[in-house]
Amino acid sequence: MVTLRYHGHSCWELYDGNHRILIDPFFTGNEHTDVDPGSFDRLDGIVVTHGHADHIGDCVAIAKNSGALIVANFEIANYLGAKGVTTHPLHIGGGNDFVFGHVKLTIAHHGSTGPEGESLGAPAGAIVTMDGKKVYHAGDTGLFLDMKLIAEMNGPLDVALLPIGDNFTMGVDDAVKATQFLAAKMNIPMHYNTWPPIKADPDSFVEKVKNRGGEAVVMSAGDTYDIP
Repeated sequence: MVTLRYHGHSCWELYDGNHRILIDPFFTGNEHTDVDPGSFDRLDGIVVTHGHADHIGDCVAIAKNSGALIVANFEIANYLGAKGVTTHPLHIGGGNDFVFGHVKLTIAHHGSTGPEGESLGAPAGAIVTMDGKKVYHAGDTGLFLDMKLIAEMNGPLDVALLPIGDNFTMGVDDAVKATQFLAAKMNIPMHYNTWPPIKADPDSFVEKVKNRGGEAVVMSAGDTYDIP
């Protein structure tokens, strides 16, 4: 069994009973999280979808404290590696097996500049497989038709984690359409209400997904979901 724990914004923790990873750890400056960077002294990996500060976040401090391997695109891996942490570079369409499971990067339509304007390659989504469970983290993205290919080539997906905040990413209606393309067993909204420009109603997302025959649930920071 794999347990998902939400830490607010786009940050997720995955734990399979033996291994623990984070995706997009953004705690410092995030008023909607339930933990701080010092909470992770045992961590196997950190997956970073793109270079924006609200996704790279605290990964360097956490990796140095925990010894976690950072998995990201080639440019981000080099950028973070120069800061004294251990990284593994991937790129769009590529995947690799790690001690905690498998990570494959997918396309995402967004940007990927670093916290100080550094050019950090292409943005990505990530499919993480742990203990036989597949979790798709869309990263920051707009809706795109190739989500159908993500499902076809990598499914069935157990969980899809989808941004709904609009303005910088998909809004609610586009994210609902994404759930139809991806056909995941469970859909969970993220990347909303952290700041006024990305204000959105997660309950509306859930209602619309269920009206179309899908499954969805809203999670608050600190909530967990056990993938059956």
